[in-house]
Amino acid sequence: MLNNIELLTFIVVAFLATLLSRYLPFIVFNGSKKIPNYVNYLGKILPYCMTGFLVVYCLKDVSFKSYPFGIAELVAVCVVVLLHLWKKKTIISVVGGTMIYMVLIQFVFI
Repeated sequence: MLNNIELLTFIVVAFLATLLSRYLPFIVFNGSKKIPNYVNYLGKILPYCMTGFLVVYCLKDVSFKSYPFGIAELVAVCVVVLLHLWKKKTIISVVGGTMIYMVLIQFVFI
């Protein structure tokens, strides 16, 4: 358990790190300089990479060898993909897939 000084130090460091990570790009690329091509490239490619990492992370512990054989996860992934292809809205896709997954694990695959 952290004492009050340690907890306050942790909160301040986390706050400053978050603040720095949010404002540093605006300080470094303040409009007077051209943004380097590799930064533009990273801005285009990283969202897709992070999405891939999140999918792998979410499915890493799914067991296809024992009941329920990952059915709830696969159905939820399919719902996310189909909703996104249909509506083209990320929030609808994620919320819809999450709702289906929660219903399946709470009421179907008990």
